[in-house]
Amino acid sequence: MSKIPRLQPGGTAAQRRERQATTGATSSAEAAPTPTGPDASARVGAMRAFVDRYFERYNAGTTKRAALAYVDHLENGGAVWLSMAGAMSTAAIGRSVAELIRQDKVHAIVCTGANLEEDLFLLCGAKRYVDLSDYRDMTPADDEKLREEGINRVTDTGFPDTEVIEPVVDAIEALWKAADRAGEAKFPHEYLYEVLKSGALKARYEAPSEDSWLLAAAEKSLPMFVPGWEDSTLGNAFVAATMRGDIDDVSIVRSGLEGFRFFAEWYATTSTEGGKERPMGMVQIGGGIAGDAPICAVPMLRLELKRDDVPLLAFFCQITDATESYGGYSGAPPTEKISWGKLDTDTKYFDIHSDATIVFPLMAAIVLGL
Repeated sequence: MSKIPRLQPGGTAAQRRERQATTGATSSAEAAPTPTGPDASARVGAMRAFVDRYFERYNAGTTKRAALAYVDHLENGGAVWLSMAGAMSTAAIGRSVAELIRQDKVHAIVCTGANLEEDLFLLCGAKRYVDLSDYRDMTPADDEKLREEGINRVTDTGFPDTEVIEPVVDAIEALWKAADRAGEAKFPHEYLYEVLKSGALKARYEAPSEDSWLLAAAEKSLPMFVPGWEDSTLGNAFVAATMRGDIDDVSIVRSGLEGFRFFAEWYATTSTEGGKERPMGMVQIGGGIAGDAPICAVPMLRLELKRDDVPLLAFFCQITDATESYGGYSGAPPTEKISWGKLDTDTKYFDIHSDATIVFPLMAAIVLGL
C-alpha cells in the first residue's frame, strides 16, 4: 500500500514547499507583513495591531492566521456562511455577528433553533436576565430553585420563562395561526424575520437593536438554514400548539429537508455566480448539526447531481473545544472532510481549539478592521 502524504494547512507538503520557494510564504494563509511605525495601529486597526504583536503560536497563532485568511478570502470576492452551534446567542455573539452581516462579510447563516430564538429572547429581555457567575458553586437544589422560579439556566446566565420567553412565543404563535388559516408554509427563521419586520415586538426591546444578529439578518433577508429546529423552545411550542389543536397543519413550518435543499441551491447559485467560480468559505462555531448539515451540500451537489462546476470550499475555519475521538463530528479535524469531498487539499483550513466566546469576537474585529 502506498504511503499517504501528510496533509498540511493549505495543501500537501510538496505544494507548501513549492509555494514557499516561489513566494517565500510558509503557508497559504501566511500573514501579511505587519506595518510598523507610530501610525501602524491606525492603519491596520487597533485589534489587528494587538493580535499581530501578541498572537504568535498555538491557538493564538492559528486565530491570527485564520482571521487574516478570512480577510483575504473576502478580498478575493469570496462568500462566507457562518454556522453556529451551542448557545452563542445567549453569549451575546450577536454584537460581532450583526456588524459582519451589515458589512456583507457574512452571506448566509446556519444555526440551531436555540441560537435563532435566543438572539430574539436577548433582544426582548436583556434587562431581565439573571447573572449566575457563581454557577460552578451551584448545587442541584439551586437549579431546582431556578426551575421553581421559572428561570432557565445556560451556564452562567438565566432568563425567565414568563417575562422573556412567553411574549415572544405568543407573537410568533399568532403568525403560525395566520399561516395555518391562509395555508402558507415558511421556514422557521422566516416567521422570526416577519415578526421583527412588523415591529410587533419593538416596544419590548431591552438590548441595543444594533447588537442583534437576527435583526441584522432580517433587514437583509439573509439566507438561513436552521436544521433540527424542533430542538428549541419555539419548536417545542409549535408542536404543543398542533397537539392542542390550535394549529391544524404541521407543514406550515417547512421541514429540515426543504431547508437543506434551499441551502444547497444557495451554495450552487452563489458559487457559480455569473458563470464563473466564486470562492466559498465556512466559519464553524462548535459542531453538531449546525456544522455538518450545511457542508454536506457540497458533496451532494458534486456526487449526487454531478455538478462538477460547483467548487469545494476554499476557506474553512472551525472553532471548537471538542477533541478528536470516537467518531464525533465536533472535534473532527478539517483533513477528515477532504475524504468526504467537502474540502480540497489546497483549501485554507484552520482548526482552533478554544472558547468561541473569546476567539470569534477577536476574529470578527480583525475582519471588520477594528
